[in-house]
Amino acid sequence: MSKLSFFLGCIAPNRYPGIEASTKKVMEKLGVELEDLKGASCCPAPGVFKSFDRTTWLSMASRNITLSEEMGDDILTICNGCFGSLVDANLMLKEDAALKEEVNKMLSEIGHEFRGTQDVRHIIEYLFQEVGVEKIKQAVTYPLELKVAVHYGCHLVKPTKERQLGSAENPTFFDKLVEATGAKSVDYEDKMACCGAGGGARTAVLDTTLKMVSNKLEHVIAADADCIIDACPFCHLQLDVGQTEIKKKIDKEYGMPVLHYSQLLGLAMGFTPEELGIDMNFVDNRKFIERIGGVRNE
Repeated sequence: MSKLSFFLGCIAPNRYPGIEASTKKVMEKLGVELEDLKGASCCPAPGVFKSFDRTTWLSMASRNITLSEEMGDDILTICNGCFGSLVDANLMLKEDAALKEEVNKMLSEIGHEFRGTQDVRHIIEYLFQEVGVEKIKQAVTYPLELKVAVHYGCHLVKPTKERQLGSAENPTFFDKLVEATGAKSVDYEDKMACCGAGGGARTAVLDTTLKMVSNKLEHVIAADADCIIDACPFCHLQLDVGQTEIKKKIDKEYGMPVLHYSQLLGLAMGFTPEELGIDMNFVDNRKFIERIGGVRNE
C-alpha cells in the first residue's frame, strides 16, 4: 500500500469535513494510506502571504513540508491553493541553496530543517499520474449517469511549466478522471475561468467575485450540467456559499450542487451521499441526493 501524509488545509476541516472524509474513503479503496500530518498549519495562502513577505511565506510553507519529511512521506493536498503554496515553496527551496539556507536559519529556531527530500502532490494529479484512470474505473461499482461541469481552478494547472500537466487553456486530465466514474464531462463557456475566491478577492471585492460565480453558473446551466465538480475547498466554498450570497443580494436561486472530486468518486465507489458529506453543503442538495439514491436502488 502506498503512503502519503495528508495535508488538510484550513477550509475543508472547518467548513467541509465531508471532503476530508470522502478523500480518506476513496484513497483507502485505491490502496493509498493517508497519515494525518500532525501539527500542520495554514499552507499559507499564496495570494496573500507570498505577496507581502517571501521569506515568511517560505518559512511557514516549508515548516509544513518538514513535518512530512520527518515522516518520510510525500504530502497529499486536496486544495489548489495549498498545492500552489506548498509545491512552489518546495521547488524554490530545492533549487536555490542560498534561499534554503536563509529559511533553515528560521526553521532551526523551532527545531526543524528543510531537507528537500519529499514531493508535494495534489489529489487530482496524483490520481491521474500515479493511480491511473484504468484502476479508478475498476474501483467503480456504481457508474454515475450524470452530466458534470468540471471546474479546474487556477493553481492546479498554473504556472504551466512548473505543473507539467499539459495545456493550462485546454487541459483534459481532470475530465478523464471524472469520466472514469461513468459521468460525462460537459463543455461549457469560460470553463477555465477563475471562481473569484483567491488572492483576497473574496474578502476585498465580494460583489465582483459573485459576478464571476454567477457567470460561471449561467454557463454551467446552459450546458445542462447536473452538478459542478471541483478539486479545491476554497473554490468549493465560493461556488457553494456564493450561491446563497447571490440569493440574498439579488434574490436569484441557482440550486446547483457542488461536489469535490473525492465526493463524486466516492459515490461511484458505493458510498452514500451522507457518508461523503454531500448533504452538508450550503446549497440545498436534497433533490440531487434523492436522485443518486434512486439510481442506487434500481
